[in-house]
Amino acid sequence: MSSTVSTPVSPASVSLAGRRIVVTGAARGLGLEIARYCAQAGARLWLIDILEEGREAADSLAAEGGEVHFSKMDLADPDNVASVCAEVASEWGGLDGLVNNAAIATNVGGKVFEDIDLALWDRVQTVNVRGTWLVTKAFSPHFSSTGRIVNVASDTALWGAPRLLAYTSSKGAVLAMTRSLSRELGARGIGITAVAPGILRCEATEYVPPERHELYENGRSVPGAQFPSDVTGVIGFLLTPEALVLTGQTLPVNAGFVFA
Repeated sequence: MSSTVSTPVSPASVSLAGRRIVVTGAARGLGLEIARYCAQAGARLWLIDILEEGREAADSLAAEGGEVHFSKMDLADPDNVASVCAEVASEWGGLDGLVNNAAIATNVGGKVFEDIDLALWDRVQTVNVRGTWLVTKAFSPHFSSTGRIVNVASDTALWGAPRLLAYTSSKGAVLAMTRSLSRELGARGIGITAVAPGILRCEATEYVPPERHELYENGRSVPGAQFPSDVTGVIGFLLTPEALVLTGQTLPVNAGFVFA
């Protein structure tokens, strides 16, 4: 089957001019493409990742023009999360957008639930769930009156992907967190939404078994591969002031593999 022809939204059609946006998990894959899209749309950027290659990504984007910073962060370390968030807030005096993209995925198409060991389960929940909460908690006092948060979840939590329970459960928690936080943050004008992509074709998913990619690519309403550029335009819009009406919602950005 031939790959889907990607038709992403052009950054020129979404303006993030001057908006201060933090993207976690931005060293590569979807996170890096989100950051690139935001930069092209005029945002001031702060990239965060546990990988040192995030520094190279920030330098590369800065070379294309615009303001781009980088900080190394371990979402499993609460003190590290708090210190990095304080650094960003101090430098910028606040922020307008946060993309909670950082996460770990393990045993894709691998272990059945009975065989998942406790250390793996705890690691996934610590990074994907607690880490998302800690980052949001640390940054939320510093949001402007048009602050926007986008949580990158996964459509595995919508269709119940088998042999992936630790990851699927963590992303289901992120969806529930998004709904609850929308009610707590809404009175301040802060909007929070979730996107639920399917498996993307990028360097971060090269480890995924071919049969899992094929499951998605054959099962989408628009058959074929999905790439980070198919998701970034949606996220870019969700970071705009106009996206407030979507707060609390989950958008399954997956070319019709599963519906909300």
